[in-house]
Amino acid sequence: MDRRRLLQLMAAAPLVLGGSRIYAAPAASGNRLLVVFMRGAYDAASLLVPANSDFYYESRPNISIPRPGAGPDSALPLADDWALHPGLAESLLPFYKKRQLVFVPFAGTEDLSRSHFETQNSIERGLGAQLPGNDQSGFLNRLATALTNTQARPAAFTSEIPQIFRGGVRVPNVDLQEAAGRSRLSTEESRIIASMYEGTDLHASVMEGQDVMNVARGDIAAEMRAANGNAVSMDGLERTIRRIARFMTDRYNLGFVDVGGWDTHVGQGAASGGLANRLGQLGRALAAYAEEMGPAWRQTTVVVISEFGRTFRENGNKGTDHGHGTVYWVMGGNVQGGRIAGRQVAVKRDTLFQDRDYPVLNEYRAVFAGLFSRLYGLDKARLAQVFPGVAPLDLKLV
Repeated sequence: MDRRRLLQLMAAAPLVLGGSRIYAAPAASGNRLLVVFMRGAYDAASLLVPANSDFYYESRPNISIPRPGAGPDSALPLADDWALHPGLAESLLPFYKKRQLVFVPFAGTEDLSRSHFETQNSIERGLGAQLPGNDQSGFLNRLATALTNTQARPAAFTSEIPQIFRGGVRVPNVDLQEAAGRSRLSTEESRIIASMYEGTDLHASVMEGQDVMNVARGDIAAEMRAANGNAVSMDGLERTIRRIARFMTDRYNLGFVDVGGWDTHVGQGAASGGLANRLGQLGRALAAYAEEMGPAWRQTTVVVISEFGRTFRENGNKGTDHGHGTVYWVMGGNVQGGRIAGRQVAVKRDTLFQDRDYPVLNEYRAVFAGLFSRLYGLDKARLAQVFPGVAPLDLKLV
């Protein structure tokens, strides 16, 4: 084998890992948590509609979702004068009715930069704006550290290790999107890569990475063959999240995936249009995730977050700009759902933050800390490892 081919194989090896410790490899068991990050800051007021607020309809003459009962494109009534985007009638509404879905409005971070990068990084680190910046770990990595005695098996289903999973625990990176376009290593090439790392502390990670990527490529190849004759959906997000579910049922129990395309400054749309299409995609993908998890869904929690919300009033381009408070989704077979949770306030002009945005009444670290306390039984000391100085907000999500 020549040097160029050897370098290519080394580059192809699935070794995108972070930290200094490698887990043993028992199958995932017990509670399963998947965090979905909507990168780009989605418009939460179109997802969870304040249907009883006249101010909402005054502020959005072109992009508001019609009140419940106003026609075929009207919002779907939930509870406490809130309603759901009609594009989620067949995907998410059934989970709400089965009490497996909770919405947490007025959620978010204390970060006021309204910068995508800065706020995403701040949220993923989970250390708050006032703490020293020398700790570069992410809060899911610190959660994995706190859960080592319960055999936490983390994985990032992203193109590279995200900030949220950086830190002392080594986390495998399973790039399912890239796997669809990469050729599978031959048996001999896999053997050569493995031999290069034999006897080092990376050998176990290399072997696991090769195994994961081979399984992923095998699934993808089978789906591509079936697509010609069995009309498999062309929705890439749904296919990807079904693959994630297969890994989360028997290999991993702490996962992260991000979904882009939520920055709607122009032509956002209302009951139909760009945002509606994207919400519909994600809703169908999450419903597919639940289906693919099978019996494991009963022990599954999915938390959907975004870096911040958007301006309450529409802009001159029939879109919305960077805001502050947003709405989180918590979904799963073990979720105490069918409700709107957390601290709330009437939606009107004098309750807006800086006369433009939803306020943050449910700080995200406190919300996650409350969830982790219930989901994993973490005491104050271990919660403090994940979110230093944060008092948990128990919304009884699970």
